[in-house]
Amino acid sequence: MGKLYERIDGRIRTFIEEQPVFFTATAPRADDGHVNVSPKGRSGSLVVLDESTLAYLDFGGSGAETIAHLRENGRITLMWCAFDGPPKILRVHGRGEPVFRDDPRWAEYIPRFTDADGPSARAIILVSAVRISDSCGFAVPFLEYREERTQHAQHFARKSDEEFAAYCEKKEHVGLSLDGLPALPLPLPPRTDGPAEIARSA
Repeated sequence: MGKLYERIDGRIRTFIEEQPVFFTATAPRADDGHVNVSPKGRSGSLVVLDESTLAYLDFGGSGAETIAHLRENGRITLMWCAFDGPPKILRVHGRGEPVFRDDPRWAEYIPRFTDADGPSARAIILVSAVRISDSCGFAVPFLEYREERTQHAQHFARKSDEEFAAYCEKKEHVGLSLDGLPALPLPLPPRTDGPAEIARSA
């Protein structure tokens, strides 16, 4: 039997922090717009800030659909699945906001991601929970977690902040979404805390 929760604390917070992967879902307002679902990983890239707020790092290497949708309408759902232990699916429906590298809040939040911060950090996604619920997850298979993939961190660790900014400008669907919505600001703003020269999660 699924339950609703008033806050992210206790067993709910522990469950979130123990999962090695989560998924995000966003959509534009337009009926013919592209709905986006993305898997998110990298240890240390998601933090629970308080009982109603989460944040995760948005990295380079992909498009920027989530950012574009949040800039347009702010709707987002985060989902976690238990691939081992008792079955559970947890969803946090919320309002999301991208914090870009030149935002004064960047320097406030980025220290929370010490283990995952690196040259490829493009934005911090803040999510304020509106609805927190779980369901059984009986149909989710058992999967064995083996280890973190290191290719992403290692690849971008070889780039300077200037090289990463140039990479973002050349990549398709970073400045504009698939539907032409404004996404990542380009040229990529400099970090308010200065460039991260190493990927500590490598």
